[in-house]
Amino acid sequence: MLTDSNQTILSDEIHDKDFLTTIENSLAIGSWELDVITNTLKWSSFTKKIHEVNTDYIPDVEHAINFYKEGIHREKITKLFNDALANGKTFDDEFIIITAKGNEKWIRSIGHPKCVNGKCTAVRGVFQDITTKTIENKKTVLKEKQFRSLFNYSLTGMALLSLEGNWLKVNHGICKILGYTEEEFLESNFLKQTHLEDKDLGVKELNLMLSGNLDNHQIEKRYLHKNGSTIHCILSLIIVRDANGDPKHFIANINDVSEIKNSQDRITGLLKVTSKQNDRLINFAHIVSHNLRSHGGNLDMLLKLKKEEYPESITNEYFPLIEKAVDNLNQTIQNLNDVALYHTLDNNKLESLNLLHYTSNALKTIKGLTIANSVEIDIAIDEETTVKAIPAYLDSIIINFLTNAIKYKRPNINPIIKIEALKKDKHTLLTITDNGQGIDLDKHGNKLFGMYNVFHKHKDARGLGLFIVKNQIEAIGGKIYVESVVGKGTKFIIHFNHD
Repeated sequence: MLTDSNQTILSDEIHDKDFLTTIENSLAIGSWELDVITNTLKWSSFTKKIHEVNTDYIPDVEHAINFYKEGIHREKITKLFNDALANGKTFDDEFIIITAKGNEKWIRSIGHPKCVNGKCTAVRGVFQDITTKTIENKKTVLKEKQFRSLFNYSLTGMALLSLEGNWLKVNHGICKILGYTEEEFLESNFLKQTHLEDKDLGVKELNLMLSGNLDNHQIEKRYLHKNGSTIHCILSLIIVRDANGDPKHFIANINDVSEIKNSQDRITGLLKVTSKQNDRLINFAHIVSHNLRSHGGNLDMLLKLKKEEYPESITNEYFPLIEKAVDNLNQTIQNLNDVALYHTLDNNKLESLNLLHYTSNALKTIKGLTIANSVEIDIAIDEETTVKAIPAYLDSIIINFLTNAIKYKRPNINPIIKIEALKKDKHTLLTITDNGQGIDLDKHGNKLFGMYNVFHKHKDARGLGLFIVKNQIEAIGGKIYVESVVGKGTKFIIHFNHD
């Protein structure tokens, strides 16, 4: 329905060209006018600038409509423009146009029909380039959509909190972590779910955030599950401010780390137990080295007296063996004394040791034991092979495996021990294989190297040997593996680092 009221929309001053140009440049908008009677369309210079056409460009209605992007934008402006002509309706909407240079722009187009005696005689309007603003708005909308998706579907707990600590919005994650429903959260304050002893944690940082001196902070806190249990969490808090910098609300991210915390506590407990066991072993080494030193020295002195008073005794075939055994005993005691001094092993203390030399020396130490048990020894170690170790540990490791192989031999079967060494990558692998009783690894494998674990009946079994050597091997950076078959024997594989 056309009315004459539309005629006064644009005053006569608007027709002043200079005034209109001043307005357009100040507001960065263009103007246009269609004389319906003569079908003449006029664009201001700024409107031409938006369309990226030359200043002498002469527009017409058909081509002007075709600047609008094909599809919903062109269809919509066509409908609105026809409605203005036919019914005198104004329009104000946003569209995409394709400029003469092929650029896509968001524009705001406003149209006001002028009517005379109920008939539309002209349509005037303004044209504004809103590309930058529209793109920024779309980016903001996209970010808000992404945040909503992150908030709603995050596996961690997320929430919006008022500046007073009231829950404003919570996601499914935090409901699952603390056991409360969304409705129960929104009726409470975060202090209700905070562990009593942690209520003051983070207060200083909160005040800094409220005063504008801090934007975010992270802290470990305990919260209370609805069932009363304690939940260990990492809280990340961000403050949101308005355009003036005034705080509006907080965004909280809460991660449940209870399982990690409990695991850390268990590890800490195990470390304490291990530390105490190490202290006991060090004390044990002190006692052994101190007490045995006097016995070893006494044996050495007796042998010397024996040689002096009974020179003929050295002709006995066992005398040199006894003398060597005592000498090795004293050396072992000295090594143990050195070990007792190592409260913490320094890698710089590791020496390059000849593996064949230490193996031969170990066999001399237990010569009596090998003779008494008719042990057959097969050694396959290159005389140039060296490993990184400390002497006392290497002595202990080799002697322990050799004595075990003899100690746990099969009844009425002479022990056969094969000792081999080979280099592999950065390691030297020492294997000690016996034909003894073997170990049921399915039954005892998990506790094979534990303290005081005994797997065979033997009067000298204490369950310490394998525990000690495993610790010694690992202390010098090595590893140990075992293969065994009950009734057939055992193979220990020791990985040493070499030069």
